[in-house]
Amino acid sequence: MKSPHSFIKSMTVIATAVAIMSGSLTALAAEDKEPIKVGILHSLSGTMAISETALKDMALMTIEDINKHGGVMGRQLEPVVVDPASNWPLFAEKARQLLSKDKVAVTFGCWTSVSRKSVLPVYKELDGLLFYPVQYEGEELEKNVFYTGAAPNQQAIPAVEYLMSKDGGSAKRFVLLGTDYVYPRTTNKILRAYLNKHGVSDADIMEEYTPFGQSDYQTIIAKIKKFSAEGKKTAVISTINGDSNVPFYKELGNQGLKATDVPVMAFSVGEEELRGVDTKPLVGELAAWNYFMSQSNPVNNAWKKEWAAYAKAKHLPGADKPLTNDPMEATYVGIHMWKQAVEKAGTTDVDKVIGAMGGQTFKAPDGYTIEMDAKNHHLHKPVLIGEVKADGQFNVVWKSTGPIKAQPWSPYIVGNDKKKDQPEAK
Repeated sequence: MKSPHSFIKSMTVIATAVAIMSGSLTALAAEDKEPIKVGILHSLSGTMAISETALKDMALMTIEDINKHGGVMGRQLEPVVVDPASNWPLFAEKARQLLSKDKVAVTFGCWTSVSRKSVLPVYKELDGLLFYPVQYEGEELEKNVFYTGAAPNQQAIPAVEYLMSKDGGSAKRFVLLGTDYVYPRTTNKILRAYLNKHGVSDADIMEEYTPFGQSDYQTIIAKIKKFSAEGKKTAVISTINGDSNVPFYKELGNQGLKATDVPVMAFSVGEEELRGVDTKPLVGELAAWNYFMSQSNPVNNAWKKEWAAYAKAKHLPGADKPLTNDPMEATYVGIHMWKQAVEKAGTTDVDKVIGAMGGQTFKAPDGYTIEMDAKNHHLHKPVLIGEVKADGQFNVVWKSTGPIKAQPWSPYIVGNDKKKDQPEAK
């Protein structure tokens, strides 16, 4: 029989253990109710603000709507917005802040490939998770990134195929015009290889680059006019990014270079970029995307209505003419797919969420139920080509028969047949 002293001592140990367990359970319960922090990493100033500000606003709208409907696993989402100000090294600093200081569970952000390349080492080092919502050059596949924009075979290649077709004008000469950074240069490397393979000589390809923020396109458009006057049907492939698109399109109008003479196929110009441009002289110019606002289907109609109401309620700039575009749709889809993956995994743990992302589907405003590829971290996406209308919207003139699986490694780059289709887990 235990002595009273031993009995008291045993009870004390048990009570202490119960208290510790109770405290731990209370802490866990409190943690389960804490908001989940979500990083938003977009330029709200500088040359890329014209494109990226709308993505920040779309992310906030989507988060607000998810919170209204119960959050994620019963927890509210708390957005943490930072402004890397179109400064590529600052993107890396802000990414480190989001992961190390703010402890975000996921980040939605970047537009240019140079900004994505800037933050990538940070997400790999700190095992963060980035959703990248813009078309890009491919030649990359990372464990810590999900690419919800288009790979080259979901935009650039179909666009050139269209221009070379009878419906697209049977172009024989091409001007590859872009902003001077990794996305335009790599995309144009792929396109040059594709064109060469299909009988277009280097003599029939003109390649030009301008800095970010370029405002004077008078000389370049004069060169395009001269190049196109040499007898063969000519088309321009534009990978100009940011606010430089405004003076570029204005100069097209000033010099009377019409789509019927030399069509421009843009990869980074959508409804938002055309907001500040007189589009009447640009009727018939082209853009290749995976979504256009003008598409009519129940999901898109509801989404546009939701965005219009949100823009008005928040007094956003341009709320009198609310616009949606492709990267906004990719942002919206990405946030919802991440939510679904977290709920499938039962945690925000990065590696478990990555494992749960493969095969996620979502009914998108593009009119399709789109899927995250089980291996390559890219969405299967439809491809659309649209002509600019006088009101700045796009009339769809060609579309794929359904979603296309992304090829991150272009088959037109030598050696890519040996590349993996699976992000390497480290």
